[in-house]
Amino acid sequence: MEPAKTYRDLQVWQNAHAFAMEVYALTKLFPKDELFGLTSQLRRAAVSIPSNIAEGFSRWSAKEKVRFYNISEGSLAETGYQLYLAQELGYADTNNASNLGRKVKAQLTNYIKSIRLD
Repeated sequence: MEPAKTYRDLQVWQNAHAFAMEVYALTKLFPKDELFGLTSQLRRAAVSIPSNIAEGFSRWSAKEKVRFYNISEGSLAETGYQLYLAQELGYADTNNASNLGRKVKAQLTNYIKSIRLD
């Protein structure tokens, strides 16, 4: 497999981007009175995931890379709870987004491990 030339070549970034797109589509279904609450917070956290992967990719040292990827992991945890809350509040069926988030988490964990071993 050819090494990634840009962050867009990373499968983990591609899935994180798809996750952010899914969250945007899902939050369109939320009540309008949540626009500045859960909708905004969930979107910000979801966008943080591929954004930090992109930023980490541009860093030179493994330590710096891992730091940004760890921030992505934190944002994934945040979105996980927020999706659970949205489901509990009856705003939308968040199962597809949650499943995609778990996939991104697994990929990100493996990617971080691969960097630490290099």
